[in-house]
Amino acid sequence: MRLGRRVVMLVDNAVEGDSRVQKAARSAADAGWDVTLIGCAHVDAERRWQLGGAEVRVLPLSAARALSPTTAPAVVSRPGSSVPGPEGGDVSASGRGAGSRDGSRLRGVSGLRARLVARGGLPLRAARLARRPVEHAQVRYWRARLRDGAWRRLEPGLWDYERVAGPVVDELRPDLIHAHDFRMLGVAARAMDRARAAGRDTKLVWDAHEWLPGARPRRDNARWLPAHLGYVREYAGHADAVVTVSDTLADLLVRDHALPERPTVILNAPVTAASEPVAPSKPTIPDQAVPEQAALELAGREWDVPDPTAPEPTALDAAARGSAVPGAVALDQGGGPEPDPDVRKRCGLPPDTPLLVYSGAMATQRGVDTVVEALPLLPGVHLALVVADPDAAYVRQVVARAARHQVADRVHVLPYVPHRQLVAFLAAADVGLIPLHHWPNHEIALITKFFEYAHARLPIVVSDVRTMAETVRATGQGEVFRARDAADLARAVRAVLADPARYRAAYEGEDSPLQEWTWEAQAARLDALYRRLLTPTP
Repeated sequence: MRLGRRVVMLVDNAVEGDSRVQKAARSAADAGWDVTLIGCAHVDAERRWQLGGAEVRVLPLSAARALSPTTAPAVVSRPGSSVPGPEGGDVSASGRGAGSRDGSRLRGVSGLRARLVARGGLPLRAARLARRPVEHAQVRYWRARLRDGAWRRLEPGLWDYERVAGPVVDELRPDLIHAHDFRMLGVAARAMDRARAAGRDTKLVWDAHEWLPGARPRRDNARWLPAHLGYVREYAGHADAVVTVSDTLADLLVRDHALPERPTVILNAPVTAASEPVAPSKPTIPDQAVPEQAALELAGREWDVPDPTAPEPTALDAAARGSAVPGAVALDQGGGPEPDPDVRKRCGLPPDTPLLVYSGAMATQRGVDTVVEALPLLPGVHLALVVADPDAAYVRQVVARAARHQVADRVHVLPYVPHRQLVAFLAAADVGLIPLHHWPNHEIALITKFFEYAHARLPIVVSDVRTMAETVRATGQGEVFRARDAADLARAVRAVLADPARYRAAYEGEDSPLQEWTWEAQAARLDALYRRLLTPTP
């Protein structure tokens, strides 16, 4: 049943790799909402496709460079007000700015800087180190002048999302805007303000995927974190409701932004109902040839953020590509239907060989090195790494580390499978691993792979990061080890392998948490929130 109400979702990536965003759009459309999901990414041309009943449009950020600040939509903070615009000049409801008309001064890259970036190495590191005092001075100066609005000077690239997505949102005339993560919050808030100034009571939902103060920005850019923190503070109060990924993060958001009501928690749980794949491998573009898929956007963000609250990418455009990494296994690229996936079969291991699995993004702070260091203490135990790109530099480093520890023959690197196959793919392993290092965002999250392992009925071995460790201890579904401690990780693995049935029992019976840990349960919460916001009050 169609409800006749339009929902526009906004996200700062190319959609294909973001399972939370895909699930939210599709389930909202299934519930009867008229959903358009707008992504902004570094793609060559606009891409469109259907995600169940939802329309997906991915807009090229390069289009922002063809627009002057004066052609962007109004960027008012509240109807009738004015705020500093893209170049620091005032921008009123007319959208006319008093600053530089083309913005090229802020977006341009000098020839010297371009040469340094291209060359890399010591000269680039030295140049970045030398500019650090200047960046700190810029932060102090612009925060003193503009307070939370300092992002307009410190991170003017945020205006690119406004220039590209703002006019599209206005054309769609949504009843509700759902802004995923922090970059699109300002775009959504300004669109809401314009709608209300035009007499439409548009609502705004902010979906906080992570705790921004706990993010680790690029180490060579002192402006990034204070600019984005101010950006979020400026617009958080515009939201009619906030949703987020965990109870712990909900409490932090209430504290940080003085929210009038506690955010609704929508867990990053997997879809369990059988249905079609959530995204085509090649989105269609009207009236032109389909270009190659972009690299997964989540893996290419411009900051180094250990972001476990954000969903793990779960499908590659070429999920079956081969790899030159020793130990890597290519998925079958045959033209017929893909057989039921099974991580054990992909590794070529018999049923009685102990198999640990790690599925998800690879980075130092995610602790896979600790697992490799533990393997010499676990004779006969194998490790499967299910990763976005088996050829990535960090994956190669992990494999090289395994070779130095003389365990390379027990490490198997596999590419992602479509996320609706992932639970079945993982289920043939013996243990699911979450070896995260301590970092603020790691402490507050129940990450996507936690729920995927649970639905695969895998005992979980997790580091002592707060929220997941507490959950595992409460449910009895696994063991907790000290982060970055290979010997303690080995102890936890041995305990699970000695009595796996004890840990799997946590998933059975009336007290099983799995019924709540489904996307279907989360989608019902989101639908109820939409209905509450859009139901007229007497």
